[in-house]
Amino acid sequence: MTRAEHSQLGRTTRYCNQYDPSLLFPIPRSEKRDELGIQAEALPFSGVDVWQAFEVSWLDAQGKPQVRLVRFEIPASSPNLIESKSFKLYLNSFNGTRFESEQAVTSLWQQDLSDAAGAPVGINVQSVSEPQTLIGGPEGICLDDESVTIERYQVTPDLLKADDSTRVGETLYSHLLKSNCLVTGQPDWGSVVIDYTGPKIDRAALLKYLVSFREHNEFHEQCVERVFTDLKRHCQPEKLTVYARYVRRGGLDINPYRSDWQTEFDLRRWVRQ
Repeated sequence: MTRAEHSQLGRTTRYCNQYDPSLLFPIPRSEKRDELGIQAEALPFSGVDVWQAFEVSWLDAQGKPQVRLVRFEIPASSPNLIESKSFKLYLNSFNGTRFESEQAVTSLWQQDLSDAAGAPVGINVQSVSEPQTLIGGPEGICLDDESVTIERYQVTPDLLKADDSTRVGETLYSHLLKSNCLVTGQPDWGSVVIDYTGPKIDRAALLKYLVSFREHNEFHEQCVERVFTDLKRHCQPEKLTVYARYVRRGGLDINPYRSDWQTEFDLRRWVRQ
């Protein structure tokens, strides 16, 4: 049994509205990285997991509810990811708790989440009254109109191929990504972007590979790292960035970024978020 199977995922849970950091459930990234041949001391990428939280509230000192939009950034180099249901339960535990100030709340988030992840977590708090910029989607070439016959819905990296005689730099993306929660099997929907330089990747083959995640059970962060390592192994790009923008569930969306050359990413929301 994996660490994830000991979490609250898929279980009837009593929602707590009093602050409780013990609700957070860290999961070692090594459980899946070992499977992919990724060593913690020599990560083949840098990056971040961006969590956007839309159901965040607490009580001020007078008992009046406060609401915010919050972006949490967990570094890919952290030893642990945080299981999503535990993250939601933790945020909900603030709902009925009084705090003297917003700073008191953000300080607790900083401390608790960094402790759970094993590395400093970035936090950006926004008022719900601030204008929000939605972008319609990624720049680049969409794969979704490729004419393909799909036969496999479990991850098949052998589908990937590239033309060694043609070197390109391009950005490809698809909105057809779907995987399933590692524990509950519930669907996770998203869009994925692949920005690379190197041998030209066969676009139809890439789309078939991405669709092959459709019945695959794995957490968001793990899926993105699997795409990254499979592309590196089978297509051998010189530079590679892979990121996914997943559709919100339970007030949270998770957006993992992995790159071996980029250090800054566009963190604005997309239309599906």
